[in-house]
Amino acid sequence: MIENNIITCEVVGFQEYGVFVRCDEYDGLVHISEISEQYVENIEEIFEVGDLVKLLVLDVNEEDKKLKLSYKKCHKIHKRILKNVKITKGFHKLSTELPKWIEYKKQEYNNEDI
Repeated sequence: MIENNIITCEVVGFQEYGVFVRCDEYDGLVHISEISEQYVENIEEIFEVGDLVKLLVLDVNEEDKKLKLSYKKCHKIHKRILKNVKITKGFHKLSTELPKWIEYKKQEYNNEDI
């Protein structure tokens, strides 16, 4: 195996922190942080055991036949992630809530016993 190559692996299991895959004689892990730039609540809503996925090789341990892999570095946002995560851009929440927070703090400050 060579770092920075894209390989096809089979999903063989899950943990809260990532997806376990198998590629030839190598076992690999796609850490949850390497699945998407978006928040991933449940990995099993994105992948299923037996799925064949293309992954970027980040690191190879030849002695133990272990791979560290990335899904997000060779794919756009997965369609199942898009379905489950509302993606918004900008600071709309901040711009609508900030005046309320300021007013609340002003009232809190004015009501303090000094």
